Amino acid sequence: MHDMSDEPQPQQPKPGRAPREPQADGDPATPPAKASDAPGTPPDRGDQADTDPGTVQMRAVSEPGKARKPAAEGSDKAPAKAQSESQTQTQTQSNTDPGTVQMRAVKGTAGTQGAGTPDREQARTQPDSDPGTVQMRAIKGTARTPGAGSPGTAPAAASAPATAAAPATAAASADSDPGTAQLPTVSDQGGAPAAPAGKRKRTGWRRVIPTWRMTLGAAIVVVLLLAGGFFLGYSLVQIPPANALATKQANVYMYADGSVIARDGEVNRENVTLAQISKGAQHAILAAEDRDFYTESAVDPKAMLRAAWNTALGKGKQSGSTITQQYVKNYYLRQEQTVTRKAKEFFIAIKLDREVSKDHILEGYLNTSYFGRNAYGIQAAAQAYYGMDAKDLDPARAAYLSALVNAPSQYDVVAHPENRRAAESRWNYVLDGMVKKGWLSASERAGMKFPVPKESTLSTGMSGQRGYIVRTVKDYLTQNKIIDENKLDAGGYRITTTLQKPRQDAFVKAVDDKLMSKLDKKNNKVDNYVRAGGASVDPKTGKVVAMYNGVDYVKQYTPNATRRDFQVGSTFKPFVFTSAVENGSQTQDGRVITPNTIYDGTNKRPVQGWDGDPYAPENEDQHSYGDITVTEATDSSVNSVYAQMAADVGPQKVKQTAIGLGIPEATPDLADGPAIALGTATASVLDMAQAYATLANHGRHGTYTMVEKVTKAGTPIELPERRTRQAVSREAADTTTSMLQSVVQNGTASAAQVTGRPVAGKTGTAEEDTAAWFAGYTPELATVVSVMGQDPVTAAHKSLYGAMGLERINGGGAPTEIWTQFTQDALEGKPVTDFDLELQPGSDISEAPADPTTADPTAGDTPDESGTPTGEETGTETPGQTPSTPAGQTQGQTDGGTTDGSTGGESPTGGGTADGGTTDGGTTTEGGTADGGTTEGGDASDGGATGGPTGPGWGFAPQGARRE
Repeated sequence: MHDMSDEPQPQQPKPGRAPREPQADGDPATPPAKASDAPGTPPDRGDQADTDPGTVQMRAVSEPGKARKPAAEGSDKAPAKAQSESQTQTQTQSNTDPGTVQMRAVKGTAGTQGAGTPDREQARTQPDSDPGTVQMRAIKGTARTPGAGSPGTAPAAASAPATAAAPATAAASADSDPGTAQLPTVSDQGGAPAAPAGKRKRTGWRRVIPTWRMTLGAAIVVVLLLAGGFFLGYSLVQIPPANALATKQANVYMYADGSVIARDGEVNRENVTLAQISKGAQHAILAAEDRDFYTESAVDPKAMLRAAWNTALGKGKQSGSTITQQYVKNYYLRQEQTVTRKAKEFFIAIKLDREVSKDHILEGYLNTSYFGRNAYGIQAAAQAYYGMDAKDLDPARAAYLSALVNAPSQYDVVAHPENRRAAESRWNYVLDGMVKKGWLSASERAGMKFPVPKESTLSTGMSGQRGYIVRTVKDYLTQNKIIDENKLDAGGYRITTTLQKPRQDAFVKAVDDKLMSKLDKKNNKVDNYVRAGGASVDPKTGKVVAMYNGVDYVKQYTPNATRRDFQVGSTFKPFVFTSAVENGSQTQDGRVITPNTIYDGTNKRPVQGWDGDPYAPENEDQHSYGDITVTEATDSSVNSVYAQMAADVGPQKVKQTAIGLGIPEATPDLADGPAIALGTATASVLDMAQAYATLANHGRHGTYTMVEKVTKAGTPIELPERRTRQAVSREAADTTTSMLQSVVQNGTASAAQVTGRPVAGKTGTAEEDTAAWFAGYTPELATVVSVMGQDPVTAAHKSLYGAMGLERINGGGAPTEIWTQFTQDALEGKPVTDFDLELQPGSDISEAPADPTTADPTAGDTPDESGTPTGEETGTETPGQTPSTPAGQTQGQTDGGTTDGSTGGESPTGGGTADGGTTDGGTTTEGGTADGGTTEGGDASDGGATGGPTGPGWGFAPQGARRE
């Protein structure tokens, strides 16, 4: 299809309508087809596009070199109005025929004949539907002519064909309506078309190819956008604080030899400095992840594009990140694969690289990378796979750990032996990279063998003894204000305890051998109640070297070594005697209390010299001993003797001595009355071990310690200085030790003799046999063991009657047997040493009570120069005191009367003495004892408490309320 601008088109009359005939030039009724311009006047080119949509405006242009024809001279038919008006205009309307192009003559400046004024006309055209055809139709207008007053009708514009006399060139301008075409004017003589007003448009396939100007402009725009985006991102993205996961660490708890006990916390991570990581490990990780780390920039655009391209090609997800970018992802951001996270990683890495050193970044990367086996960081990984610290890693092991970073779960050849070939391939890649970079010699590389990691046997959980130890050590750290609880929970501490692994293992084995293995929990209900606790302390240093807390932390949550809810029983009695020696205490009749001082050991004997409520405790098995030395009373754990001794010393003094030795002041039920001697206090096993260690250390006390060293990120945490003091005199402590040796040699703890070493100790049994104890020591170790009864469901205390198939468990049974086996194993290979004792003066002299019937009543309370009171030949004492019981204790006798043959207050029957009093048992023969004394065991009807008053007013502790 031809463009109408390319060649001239002849005018065609519209079909069905005759063309108009041209009028003669001199016809006065017909205006000329075109008004001729005056000679010399240029053609008008100021025509504007019509507002009629779809029309094409055309303008006749005079042919160059030809003048317009002037009107006929002297014509009387020329319209008068045409001569007077400056312009005439004829408008054409669109024909209803489709495709018709209408022309509208627009008034120009009409020139009058002879005046030389140019006449102008305009035409508008629309393309016809017939290709290449332009139809023009003259639209009649009414012209008014001056003259005789009769109007003359003539066409407003003549649409005559172009003639030689009046050639015209049409210049079309685009209409305001979209889609209108501009038609250039063509010559009527078949000449070449006129040049278009604008540049020719590109056609065909050339239209889709940008020009070089477009390409250059687009490139400039892209560069500007990228530069602007970079500077905007760099300014907006700030280095954020570390994420919670990156800072979360485990606290590592270790034995004294550095072997790991447990790691607590959700994240198994232990941060170390770069100096604490071997050079082999540093070079291996660089060879595996970023060999040019120290020379390259923080980001590597080439690597990022290469990784993106390989990922797009289906070669798997690949990372183009540098070590700096990976560290930013691990430490500051999260692991999600998003464009936003990647953009942040990019800008933070650039900023970080400008602000910190490469060593700092590498150190952070090594501490935050995941190596599998729940190990975060190179230190945790070294322990998890090889049981060593990061500073000890050789190149071979380090190369394997570095290979794990690429695929932690897949390259664990223990968990996935089928992947060993792939793991070895990656291992070789790392080592070859180390050789290439000069970090490893080729000869050393050639001799390396693949270092198979150990089995994943190290549990980071809290099962077994681990959970107990962690909990106990954490309590120790926070309660002693060494580390704030919140900081400790945040993790990152490396805690070396004082616990010694061989001794810890020996304690567990002793409990299993002597107690747990003998329980029948399926067939004996009581056996399900059995618990055990133990602690061992070095007397000289105060260090806790071993503890036993229970069978399994995840099964029995409460640590039995530190709990304070079971009575300590008779293991408290040595503190009463120590206090007596320390305070120079005397009996009610004025005799100095020594190991040989004689007391009345009658069962349910009311305590005298106590102004509180009456108190008359039972002896174990309701046994009465009569007159008995303190040593013998200690061997047999006679309650009536020690309750009286507590009253003689003063319960408050006893309490202060116990606190000085190491019993916490806040210990529950640390009574203020004579009952304190029977062990109503509920101190922990560890508390008691500390107090006995003070006795073993000749009365010098230093608070026990469970922590040897604490560090965080290699920096030591200051520990409180351990200060010691002389809690009691050496004579008081050593005299007690001498007396406690007799308990092992002659008393209830004879099972401890098996150790073959000098041993001092004391057994004890809690009320209703809910707990049985043995507290003992050698010169090297002070150890306490307790067997307790507790319902596993309700946690209520339960009696141990029938446990292990025995009638009862007392302190001389399982507790002493456990103590003995542990002590033997703990001191195996150590030389046997004896106690170095300095005893209380006069402790080897027997002190018998005075006889009131023969002694000078004024001299009974006055000791002689040797320290022995006068009247020691008498076999009975007359305290002259009314026994009473401290508030809150079991009701004793209420009205007087005595059980040791002395004269008391009114008897229940109104008599002055009761049967078994002074008449039948009040006198002695040559300083001996009366009936009911030690000769007969103290329970005869004529001298013991059984034969004493039984009427109203006598009240004793209920049977079984106190045992040993």
